[in-house]
Amino acid sequence: MTSPVATASDRSAPTSSGTSGSAPRLRTPRRRHSADRPRRSVLLTVLTSLVLLYSLVPLVWLAISATKTQEGLSRSAGLWFDGDFALWDNITETFTYDDGVFTRWLLNTLLYVGLGAGGATFLAVLGGYALAKFDFPGRRSVFAVVIGAVAVPGTALAVPTFLMFSKMGLTNTPWAVIVPSLISPFGLYLMWVFATEAIPTELMEAARIDGAGELRTFFRVALPLLAPGVVTVLLFTMVATWNNYFLPLVMLKDPDWYPLPLGLNSWNQQAATAGGEAVFNLVVTGSLITILPLIAAFLLLQKYWQSGLAAGSVKE
Repeated sequence: MTSPVATASDRSAPTSSGTSGSAPRLRTPRRRHSADRPRRSVLLTVLTSLVLLYSLVPLVWLAISATKTQEGLSRSAGLWFDGDFALWDNITETFTYDDGVFTRWLLNTLLYVGLGAGGATFLAVLGGYALAKFDFPGRRSVFAVVIGAVAVPGTALAVPTFLMFSKMGLTNTPWAVIVPSLISPFGLYLMWVFATEAIPTELMEAARIDGAGELRTFFRVALPLLAPGVVTVLLFTMVATWNNYFLPLVMLKDPDWYPLPLGLNSWNQQAATAGGEAVFNLVVTGSLITILPLIAAFLLLQKYWQSGLAAGSVKE
């Protein structure tokens, strides 16, 4: 007679045939070997720290110096505060000095960035999409011209642009700054590369089969896929237009049309003129106010910007 204890143990014992009564086998955790861990490079850490220090020290000096008065800039250390905390007074005086011309310079800069950088981004998106997804005669020649234009610095074109605009009577007007800013060879090249990888040709063909025209295909299908690249190009063109100094210096004579970099430089040069007033505290405070919109734009659009720069780095 079979024992009930033995029968129960036989039913609960795992069998080699893999029946439903067999107990699940637990996977033993794989030990992480030291070779799998990322190696730490002391040289790379030191170099990264030096680059970080090089980038942050000017910002720290600017933020601290903006809290000082004109006299405090000379009597205190550069990277430490003065006894008089005058940040709010400096901000108020910056916007009210010389009949509030700083506000006019800020509005001018926003105008140049809105029309110049915005237009350059839109044209770069259209051109990059067309070059990436359409085949037409002269496409290789256009590619060569774009690559060559990327290698030409903007300062080399300033004088020929000034001569051309003077013939057209557009110097000393906002259009002398806006129109040259509409051309961004690097933005066009970046959108070309991004559109080649980001937009599947099959998706465009499916939209055309469904009856969508070229404009609808671009705005409804292609443009949402190009969002990271658009943000990346917009940031590059916005920074280039916001910090543009040499082109307005050549094109503009009227201080009422100055952008912020040119206007702050005119305040900085006042101390070198006969009877000029030194307002270095306002120059420093104005510089701090000038970079705040750029920092905010990079922080708000950081996710799209990083994904746009990483486009094409991984090949499926």
